[in-house]
Amino acid sequence: MRILALAIPLAIALIATLTAAAPASAQTYAPGYPICMQVWGPINYYDCSFTSLPQCSLSASGRPAQCVINPYFASAEPPGPIYRRHRHYY
Repeated sequence: MRILALAIPLAIALIATLTAAAPASAQTYAPGYPICMQVWGPINYYDCSFTSLPQCSLSASGRPAQCVINPYFASAEPPGPIYRRHRHYY
């Protein structure tokens, strides 16, 4: 009787954990490179490992693929300083 009393809450907790766990979606674009190649086929995927459009175009030629600009590219250069004129009150 005690085993049954312990098994039911454990089973309920296990079922709740398994149903609450949802599959995670992967990030489509890698933020490390500015150019991605979208490849179509049995498995559609993005290959974000190119530094220029000509480099990507050479790799995509003859394949069902297209080069696109990575919208999530994290630029290595920090944005420049913003110069603002402050009014001096005398």
